[in-house]
Amino acid sequence: MRRLTWLAAELVRTRSETATARTLSFRVPGWPGHAAGQHLDVRLTAEDGYTAQRSYSMAAPADGDLVELTVETVPDGEVSPYLTEEMRAGDLVEVRGPVGGWFVWRPASKAPVLLVAGGSGIVPLMAMIRERGKAGSRVPFRLVYSLRDQDNRYYAEELRRPAPGLDISYLYTRSAPPGASRPAGRVTLGDLAEGGWPADFEPDCYVCGPTGFVEAAADLLLALGHAPERIRTERFGPTGG
Repeated sequence: MRRLTWLAAELVRTRSETATARTLSFRVPGWPGHAAGQHLDVRLTAEDGYTAQRSYSMAAPADGDLVELTVETVPDGEVSPYLTEEMRAGDLVEVRGPVGGWFVWRPASKAPVLLVAGGSGIVPLMAMIRERGKAGSRVPFRLVYSLRDQDNRYYAEELRRPAPGLDISYLYTRSAPPGASRPAGRVTLGDLAEGGWPADFEPDCYVCGPTGFVEAAADLLLALGHAPERIRTERFGPTGG
């Protein structure tokens, strides 16, 4: 097994996703590459030697020594406010990865794919969507994206014109925009039945978001008859930001 080491990462560009989320592209000399769905560790070191580190999913497929993250600001956090509010092009952090081998999608797979995202859980799933496009894969994807309201939608412009073979269903939990197909509320059995694949299609299911959302969505997929071994989950909770 390859030993993970800390590498210097230089910020090269940024893009705002929402009022509190920012996409950051880093150049990481020596980066070994990664699969869609993997994550990495980011470490900050203060002048007095104090360090803080957090794990973040990568938002795009491997592209040489470029690594892209999308980070949501955690109020009073130690790492995310620096990444989203203070970092400028040319600034450095340290990264270590890639980490994880279960929650990944590879273009060689031929099974249909169901992606179920809760809030910022869209990030590793977006890497899978982009990997599909980069590879020219014709595997059909369906994305069920649950978020508080329209203003919290990540990658809004890119997903407004999805690639052929990618179908998207938006679910709003706090406030649904005018013309939405359903009222605001949590994900239901009907949402996943309508926006997902029938279980007998044997899709690979990827669910990512806060712990409560992931557990609820996975239980609903099981109730719909999806095989447990085809349901892959990635959850996140309070980490101090």
